[in-house]
Amino acid sequence: MFKLKPAHGALFLASALFAGSVYAQTVKIAYIDPLSGAFANVGEAGLKHFQFMAEEINKRNLTGGPKLEIVPFDNKVSPQESLNVLKKVIDSGIRVITQGNSSGVAGVLIDAVNKHNERNPDKSILYLNYAAVDPDFTNSKCSFWHFRFDANSDMKMEAMTDYMAKDPKIKSVYLINQNYSFGHAVTKAAKEYLARKRPDIKIVGDDLHPIGQVKDFAPYVAKIKASKADVVISGNWGNDAALLVKAAKDAGLDTTFYTYYFGGLGVMPSIGAAGEGKVKQITEWHANIKPNKTEKFANAWNAKYGGPPQNLSYYFLRVNNQMYMLANAIKQSKSIDPKAIALKLEGMKFESDTGEVEMRASDHQLIQPLYISTVAKAYRDPKDPKTAKFKGTDKEVKYDLEDTGYGFKTDARIEGYVTAQPTSCQMKRP
Repeated sequence: MFKLKPAHGALFLASALFAGSVYAQTVKIAYIDPLSGAFANVGEAGLKHFQFMAEEINKRNLTGGPKLEIVPFDNKVSPQESLNVLKKVIDSGIRVITQGNSSGVAGVLIDAVNKHNERNPDKSILYLNYAAVDPDFTNSKCSFWHFRFDANSDMKMEAMTDYMAKDPKIKSVYLINQNYSFGHAVTKAAKEYLARKRPDIKIVGDDLHPIGQVKDFAPYVAKIKASKADVVISGNWGNDAALLVKAAKDAGLDTTFYTYYFGGLGVMPSIGAAGEGKVKQITEWHANIKPNKTEKFANAWNAKYGGPPQNLSYYFLRVNNQMYMLANAIKQSKSIDPKAIALKLEGMKFESDTGEVEMRASDHQLIQPLYISTVAKAYRDPKDPKTAKFKGTDKEVKYDLEDTGYGFKTDARIEGYVTAQPTSCQMKRP
């Protein structure tokens, strides 16, 4: 299914029992993400996916020996709690961590891992980032010990604004984002890139709201409605995305949303039919891409967990890439030492389900294709009891989200070399 191409490249994991290049029976990976609170559904979905992938890799012996084990830790999306968790991880002997939800968390983890590794070169920690997309992490704050498997927010905004710039009907934009590093990055990039590509587009609103604390977005939606913006750009994720679209639906807001994570869990049930043709997202994958090479994976997922497989898996293709690349790095290095794995990860090329991806050696940013897609009615097949209740006629929209009858349809595919941007990374190497 996957073809791995040798190169410098590597990924994460470590175990309490490693020494040099000697394999351990089990390599433990600390999963540090929210398992309680407002974003628990997102964290739990990610945990299931990582556990599933570890099982698949173990069954196929893709590491060449060591088993992979995911060890969950609840950080409550708190930077301070994440530091407390990291100490527990280190004390337990785990030498590889993965995290993705919140760039605020990712920033403190990068700094803490760097300091730990400087003090303890023989007990180094490898940090595999699957979703925290602040561009600084592969620019001014880049680290030898950090690898990012999602496109950073500037890469996504570059692709998104290229697409927007071709639409002459867009004359005004409203920005609404979470008030932390990622939300600031989205806002900054949107203003800069639109000014460069379409200086005629006016920014008619710019809101930053507390992350995970707003219970009712009606006041924000009222401001958006009053602005008469043609487009809303939002990097909101998790419950903040679901509540925003719910408020938009309740208010009858008739505008187009360009988003990063509105395909995430809980969002589609909140907006349903109101999102048709109005909600767009930019992602590394969605359930209805063509050609769809992920259906085999989706079927295996469905067999294990039941229910529509894309509910939990479509959004996390980057997890597949990360885990397969990690396994290959362990196999190539014949080691579970974090430094050895990292050296194999650098430059690694991997044939993913959407085409070739590459872990850029200079900054540890994965270069990959991206997709812009729009909410559409899922295809109705009267002969299939799973889809007979749907309303769509477009056979390209085969999968819906969370049994809503609505899924995403591709507007554009943007190749990795187009989204790749220069890096200012001056990496300090061990």
